[in-house]
Amino acid sequence: MVMRKFGIAALLSLATIASASESGILSSRAQRSLDAGKFAKGYGQLERALLASRKEADLRSEGRVLMAMAQVRTMSLDFELADTLLSQVRPEILDKNTNLMLLQGKAALANAQGNFDEALKVCNSADADSVSDSDKPLQASFYSECAIAQAAKGRNDDAEESLKMVGKRTSKKGGFYAWTAARMADLQGKREADSLYQAAEAMSIKNNVPYMTATILYHRSLLKGTPADAAADLKLRCKNAFELMGLPNNAKRCGE
Repeated sequence: MVMRKFGIAALLSLATIASASESGILSSRAQRSLDAGKFAKGYGQLERALLASRKEADLRSEGRVLMAMAQVRTMSLDFELADTLLSQVRPEILDKNTNLMLLQGKAALANAQGNFDEALKVCNSADADSVSDSDKPLQASFYSECAIAQAAKGRNDDAEESLKMVGKRTSKKGGFYAWTAARMADLQGKREADSLYQAAEAMSIKNNVPYMTATILYHRSLLKGTPADAAADLKLRCKNAFELMGLPNNAKRCGE
């Protein structure tokens, strides 16, 4: 799973689907495909997992697959479809873990669109006790989204507190912590943003997480202190990587 290798909660919802069920088996296959950067194949496997969950009449598994599909659509910048998928999840059947998955998915979608006010609303709506009772990797992912939104809105003390929560629930030496700190520094206009991005990039390359590597290259290319020739090279590498992953929206953004 991506969380184990790098810390990015790309498909946390898949981790809790029973592997013995047909939907669970298909979801596990999708996870492996997506980890390898095979997005079209992985998403197709998720679509089949969704049908299987409906055949099994398991609403909670269905909700987790829908959230996983929404996360993939958020990552591929298909925001309208991601929102549509999240709207199909039935909140009344969710337990504490799956409820936090839904909140994390909504915050991630808002942040990806630059709608940091909405992400803050989602973060503020979470019940602290329910969050603390959820799985630690999921908590780390949720607090990461909150830290990013808080940093973007100038709520720096809150952002630092959220970053501490990320560090308590994952390794401070890991790629997820470095990524969160880099995004915060970037949004706050700090000089160390690039060095933090480079640290996260090195971990992503080491752990073979191509999606995150390309995403980091994109953000590095936008930093004000990046020379024009270096920015052009970063965008080219980003564009090539996303094209090979079958993510045209991401590749187009890198080419702009």
